[in-house]
Amino acid sequence: MSAPVIVLEFNELCPPLMDRFIREGRLPGFKALRDQSATYVTDAEEAPPNLEPWIQWVTIHTGLPFSQHKVFDLGDAPKLKAPRLWDLALEAGKKVWICGSMNAAIKAKPGRAFFMPDPWCSGVKPVPAGEFDTFYRLTSQYVQEHAREKAPWSRMDYIRFLFYMVSHGLSLRTLWAIVTQLARELRSKDFRWRRATLLDRLQWDLFRHIWKRERPDFSTFFLNSTAHFQHYHWREFEPHLFSSSVSQNHAKAEARDAIPAGYQMMDRIVQECLSMAPQATIVLMTALSQQPLLRYEAEGGKSIFKPVEHQALMKFAGADMAYEYAPVMAEEFHLYFENDENAEKALQALSSLELEGQPVMRARRQGREIFAGCGIYTPPAPRALVRSRAGNQSMPFDELFYPIEGVKSGGHHPDGIFWIHAPGTVYSQARNKMTLPQASRTLASLIGVTFNTASAPPQPVLRAAS
Repeated sequence: MSAPVIVLEFNELCPPLMDRFIREGRLPGFKALRDQSATYVTDAEEAPPNLEPWIQWVTIHTGLPFSQHKVFDLGDAPKLKAPRLWDLALEAGKKVWICGSMNAAIKAKPGRAFFMPDPWCSGVKPVPAGEFDTFYRLTSQYVQEHAREKAPWSRMDYIRFLFYMVSHGLSLRTLWAIVTQLARELRSKDFRWRRATLLDRLQWDLFRHIWKRERPDFSTFFLNSTAHFQHYHWREFEPHLFSSSVSQNHAKAEARDAIPAGYQMMDRIVQECLSMAPQATIVLMTALSQQPLLRYEAEGGKSIFKPVEHQALMKFAGADMAYEYAPVMAEEFHLYFENDENAEKALQALSSLELEGQPVMRARRQGREIFAGCGIYTPPAPRALVRSRAGNQSMPFDELFYPIEGVKSGGHHPDGIFWIHAPGTVYSQARNKMTLPQASRTLASLIGVTFNTASAPPQPVLRAAS
């Protein structure tokens, strides 16, 4: 039987930062993985607005470039009928465990498929029914609303979650991390940014528990916390790159180590993965990466705003029809209506919102569904008024929207990390970049399946240790 394949999908880690932190001795786990891997830099081959992780991960999972799969929005996974890597593995009789992969769906096979969607997904359920519901429901609520001052969990939710984790792999390391974090927050709420690393630890405990219990042939494990830190704390990490006037208003001194801390937390998971599965083929993928986001500095930086209450926003806009609301990443959300006519009326109502002559919302419709988000990226003046042409009324912007954390300071870059570690492999570094469809088909070959697409790429150079 071929070795099991574990894909560590660590979203948007940066090749230059990875090299830098390894040189500085901060990442022994990543160093150990890299030093026994065939290593590549991938090229997403896209530019904004198509340079988004929920687009690139679909490319990796299907082997199809964006021009073919056409999945543009987070949460659109169920609409794509093309098979993913794990669907092909299931058809080949293999067992799979897909843990949090972004913008994913699955064609389930009873008894051989274990699947937990990403926390921003809508319309996709965990498989098998009941296995991951407690973890998925509570963590997705937290991730989607983490910027609110009050957590969306009740005391009973915490108790229910604790009992679930005790029976699903909760480790002493994670318990200690939780206690340490609570102690930090007693000193200052400014350390709340570290909570994202706790969710990563909890998800890793769950992944490891299921992996040891089921021994899947193919598994994926997705994390996003470090990508989040890069987006919102690059300003603190390398302040010399940014406008001093903007940084004085928005930088948080407590978060200056957020980016290195994210890499180091993931480094510990890499070490535990190497220990857990010494005979497995372990693949590290990042899909794309990030770089300092400087183009908004002249305007005071890029801020992100979410609705305080979606019902209040829709009522103010003059859209009083029934709908279902499904938030996704950052400021964006889905709205689902009973029919196309109601969706069009809601689209016109949202499009009528203006702030000082500028449209407040970005929104587009497909059938009875609207995908929308706040299109204001510079903090308005205090008590600045939003005008609803459809509802013929005005309301302060800060009563309709609240800011997410702070000013965004990291933006996307098409380069990504792709390392393939197998027992007996020695370090090699490819000279040329690999496209994501090529990387996807390379993954398929490791699993022992093939896509019905264009010819396969050159295979990775896996040299046996001497």
